Amino acid sequence: MSENERGFNTIEIIVAILIMSMIALGATMTIFQVINVTAQSDSHMTALQQVQNAGYWISRDAQMADNVSTVNLGGTNFLVLSWTEVDEIDNTTDHSATYFFEDLTGGIGRLKRSYSTNASLNNETLVAQYISYDPADPVNTSNVSYTSPSLTLKLVVIFADASETREYQISCRPKL
Repeated sequence: MSENERGFNTIEIIVAILIMSMIALGATMTIFQVINVTAQSDSHMTALQQVQNAGYWISRDAQMADNVSTVNLGGTNFLVLSWTEVDEIDNTTDHSATYFFEDLTGGIGRLKRSYSTNASLNNETLVAQYISYDPADPVNTSNVSYTSPSLTLKLVVIFADASETREYQISCRPKL
């Protein structure tokens, strides 16, 4: 080996290893942060989607309703909406949509819609999941009230570490 050829000394190698370790640590922390934020974002988006879906279904039915029941429904029933449809030859069809909770565990359950007509059409639809409902705590959970002609609806969704609350003021169809 000639005098002009020299290798790295121990201090230079240690400094290089420390710099690479710091870069690797920063990259690892960034990756974990991105994964954590993505999971939080997914939870928030799920909660948002559920509350919007429930708001859509209830708003849709409430705008057609000429009869609204919100009190003394019994059990896990949340809201009953009904309306009568008259066709061009004066045939009438009575519609009823009952919103109720299923599988309430710890105050969180699924909101379902039972729809029926006097024309023998009956079906049940899952409207939203992760809805928070506790009739004893209307301030912090989903609730509904009706003062003609306006339905006031508050929906609270709790999913994982995310929660979403929406309030709706829906004008129901006036009785003719």
